[in-house]
Amino acid sequence: MSTKEKISEELLLEEETVKQNEIVLFNDDVNTFDHVIETLIAVCDHTPEQAEQCSLIVHYKGKCTVKTGEYCDLEPQCSGLLNAGLSAEIV
Repeated sequence: MSTKEKISEELLLEEETVKQNEIVLFNDDVNTFDHVIETLIAVCDHTPEQAEQCSLIVHYKGKCTVKTGEYCDLEPQCSGLLNAGLSAEIV
């Protein structure tokens, strides 16, 4: 095995070990579409189109992954969603 192949293999293994978490937003009977969309834009840096699509998925499917990343990056965003009265968790 050449040095180049060995380095490439090590990088692939390193990439696979990084744990990606997700913020899952859940449907509720309290918040309006506008509130959910505005909150996703403000807290998760969604575009208006992204936020609208996520709100529709949550409404019809009951839940939607709204952000993916490392836990330490997602924690403040999930807290922001919860503080805005939305139902969300990191999985």
